[in-house]
Amino acid sequence: MTKPLPLTGRIAGRFWRRAGGVVDGGPFVLRTVAILILASASAIGAEGTVLAPAAADLEFFEKQIRPLLAQHCYECHGVKKSKGGLRLDVAAGWQRGGDSGPAVVAGKPDESLLIAAVRREGLEMPPTGKLPDQAIRALEEWVVRGAPAPADAGKPIPAKVSRTIDIEAGRQFWAYQPPHATAPPQVDDPVWSVHPMDRFIFSKLQEAGLRPQTPAERATLVRRLYFDLWGLPPDVDDLIAVESDQSPDWYERLVDRLLASPRFGERWARHWLDVVRFGESLTLRGFILPDAWRYRNYVIESFNGDRPYVQFLREQVAGDLLPADTIADRQRQLVATTFLALGNTNLEEQDKRQLDMDVVDEQLDVIGKAFLGQTIGCARCHDHKFDPIPTRDYYALAGILRNVQTLAHENVSKWMSVNLPLAHEDEGKFAEFEAQVAAVETKVAKLKEQLARADGQKADDAKVAAAADLPGIVIDDSQAKLVGAWQTSQSVKPYIGAGYVHDSDQGKGEKTATFAPELPKNGRYEVRLAYTAADNRAKDVPVTVFSAEGDRLIRVNMRERPPIDGRFISLGQYRCEAAGQNFVLVANEGTTGHVVVDAVQYLSADDDKPAARREELAQRIAPSQDEIKPDVNLVRRRGELIKLEKDLKHLRSTGPNRPQVMTVIERAKIEDAPLHIRGTVHSLGEIVPRGFLQVVAPQAVTPLPADQSGRRELADWIASPANPLTARVFANRAWHWLFGQGLVRTVDNFGTTGELPSHPELLDHLALYFATHDSSIKQLVRYLVTSRAYRQRSEEVEATRAADPENRRLARQNRQRLEAECLRDAMLAVSGQLRCVYADSTIRSDAKTDYEYVDHDTLRSIYVPVLRNSLPELFEAFDGADSSMVTGRRNTSTVVQQALFMMNSPFVKEQAMAAARRLLALDLADDDTRCEHAFRQTLGRAPRMAECEVVRKLLSETLATSNDRELAWADVYHMLFSSLDFRYRD
Repeated sequence: MTKPLPLTGRIAGRFWRRAGGVVDGGPFVLRTVAILILASASAIGAEGTVLAPAAADLEFFEKQIRPLLAQHCYECHGVKKSKGGLRLDVAAGWQRGGDSGPAVVAGKPDESLLIAAVRREGLEMPPTGKLPDQAIRALEEWVVRGAPAPADAGKPIPAKVSRTIDIEAGRQFWAYQPPHATAPPQVDDPVWSVHPMDRFIFSKLQEAGLRPQTPAERATLVRRLYFDLWGLPPDVDDLIAVESDQSPDWYERLVDRLLASPRFGERWARHWLDVVRFGESLTLRGFILPDAWRYRNYVIESFNGDRPYVQFLREQVAGDLLPADTIADRQRQLVATTFLALGNTNLEEQDKRQLDMDVVDEQLDVIGKAFLGQTIGCARCHDHKFDPIPTRDYYALAGILRNVQTLAHENVSKWMSVNLPLAHEDEGKFAEFEAQVAAVETKVAKLKEQLARADGQKADDAKVAAAADLPGIVIDDSQAKLVGAWQTSQSVKPYIGAGYVHDSDQGKGEKTATFAPELPKNGRYEVRLAYTAADNRAKDVPVTVFSAEGDRLIRVNMRERPPIDGRFISLGQYRCEAAGQNFVLVANEGTTGHVVVDAVQYLSADDDKPAARREELAQRIAPSQDEIKPDVNLVRRRGELIKLEKDLKHLRSTGPNRPQVMTVIERAKIEDAPLHIRGTVHSLGEIVPRGFLQVVAPQAVTPLPADQSGRRELADWIASPANPLTARVFANRAWHWLFGQGLVRTVDNFGTTGELPSHPELLDHLALYFATHDSSIKQLVRYLVTSRAYRQRSEEVEATRAADPENRRLARQNRQRLEAECLRDAMLAVSGQLRCVYADSTIRSDAKTDYEYVDHDTLRSIYVPVLRNSLPELFEAFDGADSSMVTGRRNTSTVVQQALFMMNSPFVKEQAMAAARRLLALDLADDDTRCEHAFRQTLGRAPRMAECEVVRKLLSETLATSNDRELAWADVYHMLFSSLDFRYRD
């Protein structure tokens, strides 16, 4: 029998070639092939086209590059002075360059003189010293991005800039005005006049002479609702039940059922986690944040419990400062503040003042964009160039967050973790265990203290001895034959003679030390090696003893203290001949760490006469009995210490772990912040009282408390009904998540550089509806999805294509590609592998870092670890959110790699095979019935006649070559998964 072709080979090479004759509205097969062509075309840009810098790139320039250039470069290369003809305060300056040529070659850091100079490759700039590595990396990234700069950076900057922000004039901008209650327009359509929201939409369409689309088919609506509210495809049985429901309120009842399910919170939590840059690790060294999952679950529970949005916001900003009626409330509020600690921070920054300010800046960035739709961070170095946000307002807000401790500083700083408060019965369980641990820890500490006294400096000082004072025959390192470069030292005691030698942990395999005694007679001798122990020593030093018995290799761990008087280790007893070859060879071959040699001692084992002499000398050079117990006691106590430490380790590993939360804490000393001139922490200006954005708060603000940071007041200000931004921003986000684009498409930017709302009166209507309905997210969602506008078909009508190509007037629903998480969950649901269960931490306990971490669980994607260095391939291919920044709107790219991923991914193939097994296990009449079931599972609809015929042909050809029904149906499912109809919701 002919061996079957690989799955993708059969589909792409044989089946899809036959799809060209399939008609009937461009079925899924044709669309699958089309995606390859379209993706390839989309990957080819217009050569030579210069695109305007993206908003994120401009923000990067303002926050990272302009302050850096201002601090280090403008003095010599600015408007007052341009050494070498180079100016770096204007875009034309770095593009034109100075005497040496262009300073920046966009996209090519290795060809840019500016980068070479800061790397100290040839020119060395700035002359005062090399920039920190982080600053150099920022400049390199800026050049890679194309050296973006705002339009004003291309114009000369006058010597003295005079610009005063008119706050009162700024308040006239639409976003800073309170939402206006506008009555829904009267419309002459009986269907579109029922829902108040629809009247705003219909009125705009009428103004443009457009008509709305007809309602979508029921199957399409059901699939749309399931994905929008659950992020999952409808089960076939549910789909059939809904399609057959003849009740007039079937749609509303379905909406209510979906909203009441735990699946709703899991779906909408993922939206929110995009906005608040949720991640469970840091890019730096792949540090894993072990308790970040608690915040994820807090968000899920908040959406499922329909926690009022204003409460939801207040808890995230200042949950630890809010009153709590119960332990559960206190736990929840403390977990909520993890929001402030989730930034992808550079913990290795050695300038801790700079690090603290960078953390504050990141927190202000996410608070401003997520809650208020404002780019506050642009005012860190100078007054906001576009919005009415002066630098004083930035530092008024920064002053609040500077009084919050997010990190504990060390060489590599650490995030803050505190114990979760527990109920009395749980607290008792942990307290009992911790008492047991503390008792063992006390014993360990006491033993260590006793042994430290025994090994203390005073004892060591007494252990510097001459070789002649020791019994037996002692060969000092000064008498040894040394091969290679050995280093003399006296750093660690005890030692013999003038010191000892070590190999400097270098030249491994090139160095030896040979100790040869002059023995007075034949006999048995105990051979001992003297060395000084330390943590940087080698653990496996090869020491060879040569005697009349031959040679014997002993491995010595020089990190451990020598057991005999803290000086010697016995290498054993050997028969030696006075005229024979007797010596000890110490080598450094194959070692890691310092190899140390001090002396070798030969003691006669045949004669006890020297015993008294040895004892007398040992007493003379050893510490007194008051300082250290006899060796046997030390050995016993060390053994006891080892056992206790082993017991302690076992106790900690098997006992209950007190739950902790990643959070922030108030600083003991509350202070206002000074202005940072040009954004640098090393150039401070006047003190700015803590406060809020003036343009958003025209009323007088009560001075903030002197004994708290002011976060609670900040949270109240954000959540206040008088704040014109908060309700608008979230209502717009909800619209974006349901309609594919916001009424304000720049969902994170309601400032003057953002887009204007397409329906300003409707946005205000939704904001007021949201605010007056207890800021209930579920009620807002229900209000939106029960509208006529939401239920329209997504197919484009020719009449509206020219008049409204971007569908800003909502003449139809927007066809949306499913997010990466929905694609993964949908395939798992179809295959029967999806585990819809509530989960806590899902990171493997043995994972030390996130590098090359691969998750193999089949839990919902909301529970897949969000590891910043190791996102799943599917998430990367299909535009998963960047967990290091606010992502209110994901990219939706169409590239050939996506189609190739669906064709070749082992995960996709595995789910196709599992789905085939599941299908064949059902009691279905024939292949046509199976085909219908497969289509309903994956696409939410019955197959078209032409599609049924294509499936029959595929099954027939596969069975003709392999006679494997599972493989044949796996081909069908793989083809369905790869289709555009599967990847999009209409």
